Amino acid sequence: MSLLPFGKLAAHRPRTFVPQNLNLGDWPQIAPLFDQIETRAVQAASAVELEKWLLDWSELCAALDEEASRRYIAMTCHTDNADAEKAYLHFVENVEPQLKPRQFALEKIYVAHPQFNQLPKARYEVFNRDVKNHVELFRPENVALETEEAKLAQQYQKLIGAQTVTFRGEEKTLVQMGRYLEEPDRALRQEAWELVAKRRLVDVDKCEAIFDGLIELRTQIAKNAGFENYRDYAHRQKCRFDYTPENCFQFHDAVEKEIMPAVREIQNERQRQLKLEKLRPWDLAVDPQNRPPLKPFVQVGEMVARTQKIFNHLDAGLAAGFQQMQDLKLLDLDNRKGKAPGGYQSTLSEARVPFIFMNAIGLQRDVETILHEAGHAFHAQATRDEDLYPYRSAPIEFCEVASMAMELLGNEFLEEFYPTAEANRARKTHLEGIIGFFPWMATVDAFQHWIYTHAGHTRAERKAAYLKLMDRFGGDVDYSGFEEVRAHSWHRQLHIFLHPFYYVEYGIAQLGALQVWANSKADKAKALANYKKALALGGSRPLPELFAAAGCKFQFDAATIKPLIQLANSELKKL
Repeated sequence: MSLLPFGKLAAHRPRTFVPQNLNLGDWPQIAPLFDQIETRAVQAASAVELEKWLLDWSELCAALDEEASRRYIAMTCHTDNADAEKAYLHFVENVEPQLKPRQFALEKIYVAHPQFNQLPKARYEVFNRDVKNHVELFRPENVALETEEAKLAQQYQKLIGAQTVTFRGEEKTLVQMGRYLEEPDRALRQEAWELVAKRRLVDVDKCEAIFDGLIELRTQIAKNAGFENYRDYAHRQKCRFDYTPENCFQFHDAVEKEIMPAVREIQNERQRQLKLEKLRPWDLAVDPQNRPPLKPFVQVGEMVARTQKIFNHLDAGLAAGFQQMQDLKLLDLDNRKGKAPGGYQSTLSEARVPFIFMNAIGLQRDVETILHEAGHAFHAQATRDEDLYPYRSAPIEFCEVASMAMELLGNEFLEEFYPTAEANRARKTHLEGIIGFFPWMATVDAFQHWIYTHAGHTRAERKAAYLKLMDRFGGDVDYSGFEEVRAHSWHRQLHIFLHPFYYVEYGIAQLGALQVWANSKADKAKALANYKKALALGGSRPLPELFAAAGCKFQFDAATIKPLIQLANSELKKL
């Protein structure tokens, strides 16, 4: 039985270079294709021939990417399945390390090719810039280190995926325990929160050991590439040509100045409504008027059907895209034991279709997650006819505009899940969540800046640096008696372990999404048309141009943030 919910999917374009029956998990079968394509690069005598060569290379990349995605999806859907783990690790250990130097050889041939500068400048500007950057950064000795890094990251996933607690006689995943934090019974909330917190503390040393290993590997990777620290390497590796670490620090400062007052106001209002002396960590998810949790759906099928209706209201093209995902079984949305935590959208690059992974348990945040991941899926669908493989995905700073804007645009039709009063309550929770997200984003980003620019730091120093940031961005929540829980709360943020420096993008994108939303308040049809137009560009233009196409400014300073927070605050007052 297949471990994937979807079966064999047809390629969007018939293969013209990669043999149909090639085993894409077997390096000896893949290697001759790289030999062929390398030989053919040298033979490309004109810009037209070089472009054709690029499309064959794209076809090979897409086929391999889809193979990797299928194995990753199977592994995360079934972390307790030995075959899925073995297949995923086989690809990570035996294919990817072989792949990287061969891809690099092709990139090197390409940037040195006599026809390189003859290709249409506007069309290839971003691609050429990124390939040149990759050629400059690549070091063969880093391939083995990156393999070790991927294996360590998978250990973290396995560790977290296996965490369960016994609550009132039943075994529960930590995700499932989340629902109890919304219960009006404060003693019940505290009991549930403490149980989860203590369970996480059991794995503190294991998490820290994994992370120490990751820091060591990443620091060495940066040194090998000639960088003083991993932070500077990561910024270059992520092709951050349009902003700098200094801009990130300005962003953190702007969050402290413009957003923290709004966060404290929301927290103080919550404390007042709950009639509490102090706000405790188990008081943050419950409805402040002590109403029972919002229950948008019971079965995952209901969630899908109601989400479909939201898209039907919003836009016929987007609605058709979501329906296609159901028809092709490109959704795995329910929470179960042995499933990796979190949610993601992955693109099957040869079929050029999106897949959504989630852990839905019947909470309002599941509605937010499905809208979010659908935004990513619409992005993948918008670029289906782009044949240059790297252009089918945009930089994360803009990918997340696609998803976060969809949360805000979709929220307009939450009556598909709730009566109006409850829909307004959900909207209020969502907007408060956006405001509350910025300080956590600043914490995660600033923490990583500190970690990777303080080589050789001890665990105690790391803990102190994190607590300093919690004091700056944590607001007015009392952790008395749970100081160790607070000090290690970053362990639950998988990005820090799996995707270093991938988090500030969410903040940058959230500003873009808020601008799309602000635009839709003025002219709904125009805002949606700009959104779709920007999505269709994929990664073919630099970030500031992608933002501009969506009707947004690519800036994240106090001047940009202020009016957006004012809009969010005024909407909150209406709700």
